[in-house]
Amino acid sequence: MNRPEPLAEIWRGPLLESVHAGHAVICDAKGEVVRAWGDPQAVIYPRSSAKMIQALPLLTSGAADKFGLTDEQLALACASHTGAAIHTDRALAWLNQLELTDDDLRCGLQMPSDKTASRDLICADSSPCQIHNNCSGKHCGFLTLNAHMQAGPDYEKIDHPVQQACLAAFEEVTDQTSPGYGIDGCSAPNFATTMHGLARAMAFFASARDGGSRMATAAQRLTAAMMAHPELVAGEGRACTGLMRAMDGKVAVKMGAEGVFIAIVPELQLGVAVKIADGANRGAECAIAAILVGLGVLDASHPAAQEFMTPVLRSWRGIEAGAMRPASGLLTRTG
Repeated sequence: MNRPEPLAEIWRGPLLESVHAGHAVICDAKGEVVRAWGDPQAVIYPRSSAKMIQALPLLTSGAADKFGLTDEQLALACASHTGAAIHTDRALAWLNQLELTDDDLRCGLQMPSDKTASRDLICADSSPCQIHNNCSGKHCGFLTLNAHMQAGPDYEKIDHPVQQACLAAFEEVTDQTSPGYGIDGCSAPNFATTMHGLARAMAFFASARDGGSRMATAAQRLTAAMMAHPELVAGEGRACTGLMRAMDGKVAVKMGAEGVFIAIVPELQLGVAVKIADGANRGAECAIAAILVGLGVLDASHPAAQEFMTPVLRSWRGIEAGAMRPASGLLTRTG
């Protein structure tokens, strides 16, 4: 990965112990790079940070309105959730609405990361279902689009009309031809793009207004749903949920696997993309929080900002042992 730049530092006592390097790009509504760290042309997989892009055809096709989807369902379609009851109950209800079952999902079984849900399954000597998968909301969206298209059941395949619609939307909002795809953890294709392309797509969401083009209206609805329901986009204790709450529903953020994080900032019409080269999520959390502080939309003194941007590292006895902090330059005011 070309020319990654230090973005997050780990200090233990007086010694800089570790550094997370990567790339970060801020784009404006015209698709121009406002500021960048590392290489804007680095090609990455957005992973789950692109779920709102994958949800665009759900709206532009008319499927969401045909099935009367709520804002909660739209937020869940963009989610990487913890498998808590607030997520799985809604996923199951969505499947029932479609007259489908857990077996119709193609995301695979996953133990929930929510401690209560995990404990309940273990105590009941039960196995997780596909609705526990962190991507089950996205896949419920795929199934809804598939029902509208009246296509075949293998909606996760690259040549299926659902995934071809996702690819078309992805290339439109990134304004780039994707160089290829990889298979995500949920078995669906994940299309590659550059850091600039991903930030440009987020700037499109940030500048989209209801009543514009069909794509812009869809982007605005998805962004609004995410900001209104941060608990559905991730879950308690997760960075996406905590940071969105800290910004009072004015910014949408979404993490992806392997150290990817995006932000959609409607009031500034800016899009942000972060990728940590070593794939560390803690580095991505630190970097995105620092950039949001630099943009003036996140208060550095807010507990959520401190939790993810400058967390204290402690020993198992609770003794303060070190801290994480943004690398020099990330906290410089942008704009």
